[in-house]
Amino acid sequence: MERKEIEEKVKQFLIEDIEVDEEKIFPEARLKDDLGIDSLDFVDIVVLVNDKFGFKIKQEEMIGVDTFSKFCDYIETKLK
Repeated sequence: MERKEIEEKVKQFLIEDIEVDEEKIFPEARLKDDLGIDSLDFVDIVVLVNDKFGFKIKQEEMIGVDTFSKFCDYIETKLK
């Protein structure tokens, strides 16, 4: 899967399912501070990533994943 496709899928579920404003989503946007993603949203994101990308997020692998770009990097590495 191409990086652009990963970014579009992530952006789509953030907007539609997590209800993040589209204009807030940019590569350096911080998941917690800029996009307002909290621990309850993260539970939903784990399910969404499993449904859309076919793998489970491991919490210990998410250390340091704090921006939209880093989150897409994480997904990209898991799909290789």
